[in-house]
Amino acid sequence: MSTRPVLTRREPTRRPLVDRPSSRRPSALALGALTAVGALTLTACTGPSVASDVSSESREQATEVDWSQVEPASEITWWSNHPGGSQEVEKELVERFEEAHPEISVNLVTAGANYDEIAQRFQAASQTDQLPDLVISSDVWWFRYHLNDQIMPLDDVFEHLEVDVDDYVPAFYGDYEYDGLHWAAPYARSTPLFYYNADMWQAAGLPDRGPETWAELAGWQDALTEQVPADSAPLGLSVGPSWSAWWFKNILWGHGGQYSDEWETTLDTPEALEAGEFLRDMFHDSGLATVSEDSAVDFASGLVAATIGSTGSLKGILDAAEFEVGTAYLPDGPAGGGTPTGGTGLAIPSSRTPEQQLAAAIFLAFLTETDQTAHFSQNTGYMPVRTSAIESPEMQAVYAEAPQFRTAVDQLNDKARSQDWIRVFVPGADQLLSEGIEQIVLRGTDPEQAWSSITPRIETAYRENVEPYL
Repeated sequence: MSTRPVLTRREPTRRPLVDRPSSRRPSALALGALTAVGALTLTACTGPSVASDVSSESREQATEVDWSQVEPASEITWWSNHPGGSQEVEKELVERFEEAHPEISVNLVTAGANYDEIAQRFQAASQTDQLPDLVISSDVWWFRYHLNDQIMPLDDVFEHLEVDVDDYVPAFYGDYEYDGLHWAAPYARSTPLFYYNADMWQAAGLPDRGPETWAELAGWQDALTEQVPADSAPLGLSVGPSWSAWWFKNILWGHGGQYSDEWETTLDTPEALEAGEFLRDMFHDSGLATVSEDSAVDFASGLVAATIGSTGSLKGILDAAEFEVGTAYLPDGPAGGGTPTGGTGLAIPSSRTPEQQLAAAIFLAFLTETDQTAHFSQNTGYMPVRTSAIESPEMQAVYAEAPQFRTAVDQLNDKARSQDWIRVFVPGADQLLSEGIEQIVLRGTDPEQAWSSITPRIETAYRENVEPYL
């Protein structure tokens, strides 16, 4: 299979230099500030809210442990949902670790089908002795874990293990910083990508690249409609928690809008309403887009000509598709655009014993080493979390064989933007945002009505579950 990536070069988004705030409001890094790599999918309303008796006891205990006096446990448990269909890869990584560290065995547990299910199971187990020693901690969950005092800071134990944290991609490691400490380490990190069927593109007489703007894609609609089944559409998009509010960010930003200005919800602005109208038009008026139950499957099956999918789906799509797969940056809107980062990190529960925590930290350090993150990346499509891995010989060989992998790296470098606060830091907000998007996509609801139906609930979640603890 040949490959036809689109590697449009743009000026990178730069992270501003700011002083650390004196309050416990998230720092610039904690809010997902993203630097160029070269300088280098959810929540349910009944999910975990912030505990009313949050204390700093476990944080103080974790930072006071003399790790040099701790003997690591001989067995640990890792809860994963195997992001990107990575179960076999994760099993191989466990085998590699146990070969290098025969004194520690790892029990890999399928704790849920997605980040949401793992989070709910983790919450349910928080008052029991059934907790894991290492747990998936996604972009919309880690902060509430921290506010609930459920996970420990990694800084001291990583220092003891001499983990080269400076080699982590700053954008990824910085995503987990709050109050001067890091509460997770990056693992399966991703951005959304624009995937297109290069064979259909050629048959439609289109240039062999992705659309630079949403308007350009709309201009290609008639030609692409002829290439897909009569009951389909050129673009297939999936909806649902942990997904809708992620890919819609690009459209929202492209119209000059945002979910929030820091903690203030901004869905009532003209820009947000325009983005909602654009979304409704795609599905209900122009017919440019259709709802896919699984957009990656529909795309690989040739039912749609293009989709937006996670970089974590890249390997699966390349393996499944019987046509040339092109990858491109997400299109710009009239006010520009950008891409959010996403995916998950790994965290260590604060209530485990120091022996368990040290063993888990040893395994976590191993999982995110250069060789392991490069191996995980080439077998899934998720992005390497270490700068040394991005340009390693192993990844260079991957880029040469399948240049689509490089598109994700370059897009992170050129187009990544900080996530809007409410989606990733307010419990339940991601699900509520998805609910509003689904009203527009599935029912054709007027955007003003859809946004106004969810805004008060998001604001209540912030006042009750976040504001008192900042």
